[in-house]
Amino acid sequence: MYFFIEIFNFLKTRKKFWLLPIIIVLVLIGGLIVVTQGSAVAPFIYTLF
Repeated sequence: MYFFIEIFNFLKTRKKFWLLPIIIVLVLIGGLIVVTQGSAVAPFIYTLF
């Protein structure tokens, strides 16, 4: 949890809020890949990329 607080403080201090959507999208895509790793839906998800 400390990692996320540190990233948010960096964005706030440096005024780099335009990076926030990029970070959110990368986390969502990474989470999607991890969740579908062992399921039957995985081949359908991989065709999207």
